Amino acid sequence: MSDAAERLSCAEAQERFEDLLERAVKQKERVLLTRRGKPVAAVVPISDVEFLEAIEDVLEAEEYRRAREEFELSGEATIPWEKIKAGLGL
Repeated sequence: MSDAAERLSCAEAQERFEDLLERAVKQKERVLLTRRGKPVAAVVPISDVEFLEAIEDVLEAEEYRRAREEFELSGEATIPWEKIKAGLGL
């Protein structure tokens, strides 16, 4: 998070939670929560979380495409699930 984000101790944040929530919802502010001076969590607008999840979805899809392409180019045959389970003693 940027240095511009407000930093609060977890104890302070607990006391001011309603205010922090309101700021995240209405002003789209981010607040970094600290414990013993070290960042441990953040209160952020839901739009930030949704944006991060969308990025993760794109990265996971790309990783899947690369793995599938690598598998298809390898020419390896698939192994039936039953054979894998038997090999593992399941």
